[in-house]
Amino acid sequence: MFTPELLQRAENLVAFYRAQRLTLVTAESCTGGLVAGLITEIPGASNVLERGYVTYSNRAKEEDLGVGRALLDRFGAVSREIARAMAEGALAHSAATIALAVTGIAGPDGGSAEKPVGLVHFGYGRVGAIKLVEKRYGDLSRSGIRLAAVATALDLLASAP
Repeated sequence: MFTPELLQRAENLVAFYRAQRLTLVTAESCTGGLVAGLITEIPGASNVLERGYVTYSNRAKEEDLGVGRALLDRFGAVSREIARAMAEGALAHSAATIALAVTGIAGPDGGSAEKPVGLVHFGYGRVGAIKLVEKRYGDLSRSGIRLAAVATALDLLASAP
């Protein structure tokens, strides 16, 4: 399912987090759990991955992560504000030290001039220190966008501590 390169990168990340005694929580929308799925391909991941949320719907973002309805209404699910709220909510609802949130438009439908297919927002970091990143992958294909987002997630998680 995952390329050898992604698996090697995930293995390196798990080893680094284990050595640093860091734990991870993911809150994924457009990636649908692929980041957590990749991490769990690695032996010893149970020492690192505290839990993962797949919050594909706005209702799930609200109920599972505590993302406010007013925030969703004001900025939309695919926004830096929601990526931050998802990461903060994931940390608040888990015992993890590091969170990663991802929300975007994988297509082929759902894009607009303002928020095109391939737009993905990430929120990552620790309590009180969430960083935000926006990527515009273009219309690679649904799978291409999702896998590109997983690769970016690994980069961000490696820089989070």
